[in-house]
Amino acid sequence: MDSKFRSYAIWIIIIMLMIALVNLFSKQGMNTRAGKITFSQFLKEVEQGKINEVTLAGQNVSGKYKGSALGFKTFAPENANLVERLYKKVDIIKAKPPENSPSLFSILISWFPMLLLIAIWIFFMRQMQGGGGKAMGFGKSKAKLLTEQTGKVMFKDVAGVQEAKAELSEIVDFLREPQKFQRLGAKIPRGALLVGPPGTGKTLLARAVAGESGVPFFTISGSDFVEMFVGVGASRVRDMFEQAKANAPCIIFIDEIDAVGRHRGAGMGGGNDEREQTLNQLLVEMDGFEENENVILIAATNRPDVLDKALLRPGRFDRQITVPNPDIGGREKILNVHMKKLPLSPDVKPKVIARGTPGFSGADLANLVNEAALLAARRDKNLVTQRDFEDAKDKVMMGTERKSMIMSDEEKENTAYHEAGHAIVGMHMPGHDPLHKVTIIPRGQALGMTVSLPETERHGYTLQYCVANLASLFGGREAEIVHGGEEMVTNGATGDIQQATRMARAMVTEWGMSEKLGRVRYSNEQETGNFISAETSKLIEDEIRGLIETGEQTAKNLLDKYRDDLHTLAQGLLEYETLSAADVKALLKGDKPVRESDDDGSSNISAVPSAGHSASPPKSEGLEPQPS
Repeated sequence: MDSKFRSYAIWIIIIMLMIALVNLFSKQGMNTRAGKITFSQFLKEVEQGKINEVTLAGQNVSGKYKGSALGFKTFAPENANLVERLYKKVDIIKAKPPENSPSLFSILISWFPMLLLIAIWIFFMRQMQGGGGKAMGFGKSKAKLLTEQTGKVMFKDVAGVQEAKAELSEIVDFLREPQKFQRLGAKIPRGALLVGPPGTGKTLLARAVAGESGVPFFTISGSDFVEMFVGVGASRVRDMFEQAKANAPCIIFIDEIDAVGRHRGAGMGGGNDEREQTLNQLLVEMDGFEENENVILIAATNRPDVLDKALLRPGRFDRQITVPNPDIGGREKILNVHMKKLPLSPDVKPKVIARGTPGFSGADLANLVNEAALLAARRDKNLVTQRDFEDAKDKVMMGTERKSMIMSDEEKENTAYHEAGHAIVGMHMPGHDPLHKVTIIPRGQALGMTVSLPETERHGYTLQYCVANLASLFGGREAEIVHGGEEMVTNGATGDIQQATRMARAMVTEWGMSEKLGRVRYSNEQETGNFISAETSKLIEDEIRGLIETGEQTAKNLLDKYRDDLHTLAQGLLEYETLSAADVKALLKGDKPVRESDDDGSSNISAVPSAGHSASPPKSEGLEPQPS
């Protein structure tokens, strides 16, 4: 507010000075029209009756002629009869005291042009010394000093990244008690690079460091350095570190550093001169001839592979801190952090929600909590319930329900058999993830969806798991054949075929799961430049085809064996549209799921997924939209 007021005040002063300057010149112009005459000429014109007005100021005489705007000035000697002569011939006689010395205002007016030039020069000098957004301030840093007192983020507000918090806590401890480390000869890392997928909380961690450390914290984006003018970025880096040194000890945080830290010499024409000069200056400031012991640089990126090696070496970024997607425990803690702001129903179980959200980042979980609150508000509830969270999770993972979509009875029946086929095959394949939910309500781009979730966190794929998934993926197409025959097969298995082909190719060329090809990686030629012989290429394709045909045959055999279960589940989907794992088991035993009315007036299946149904993205895709 103060800076804006100062800026407005400067402009107001300049405008007033300009107005005064105009008035001065206009008065000077009027004065130039008052010509000097001799005293004798003055007396002669008085006698001739040409003068209309005379003003006496001591011995200084001025006046105006009759019928003219022109004036005159003269100097009169001491003459006692002058007033009498004027009284007889002049209409208007004025008198005022003589000016002994020039007034302060007249001195100011006379010096006004020079003062105006000085004021304008001071104004532009202040602009040049200001931030990068001001005139002629291109080379000034755009880094913002974080001084927030309200809404400050602390480590307790960041959950699910305990290892990253532990490493950053060490930096905070050093800034608070440097002697604790220095007495043993230890040096704090000069730079810490936060690496992880988008949405995992890298920027939030940096804000928490600022809140915990209590030292000046400068924040800037990597894109703020680079401009169209070569050398501007390097100047901004220098200015940023100068500000940091003046406020040491302090922390500098650069978000999305890959915008300025890419490999040098890469790209069209051998690289970008402006970006490379900026990077060179950053390298020098981090570890050059001058020591910056009390300036710690923290940066964040989700693309560490594109960063220049000189930037990553010890002495610059001594530590690379991985900020991964949280595990089930981390997800539960993150949910608890975000749920503090909501009025929750007693039936809300964060652990159950965490098990059903595998692969979710911190940003995804925050979005999930917000979606649940929005759903509860739309349903005119006073509390957010577990059902709201389950529906929000389905919306985030599978898309919004398209209940208004009109489907023919034939299409709906075909979709029911397709999804029932996925579910039946997955339930009877050893190593497959447990069934979580199956629905024939169109969501997103799919006409139906079958969701399977692992019981625990899955960090790798076994051969048994891959074979089970290949069979489950073809369960939908084989179920369509059971229902209507080969001639009634639709393009609904498009996504299943794509996913199965990708998995089979990875099993053969990357994961070493083919006995004929052995433990050799056969990557794409464009990736490595290594060419694969025609014989090897044919063998790869044969192995991929063999895995897919085995999956198809396995699915066919299981559906032939459990044909009655397939028909039962398909009919249940046509009746209830959405079934949980517990509902599917009840139907196959001959029982019916208990329906209850939800708060929004729609009916819902009472079964709630148990804590055993954990987390991982949907493994089998549903029917793709039919072409119009």
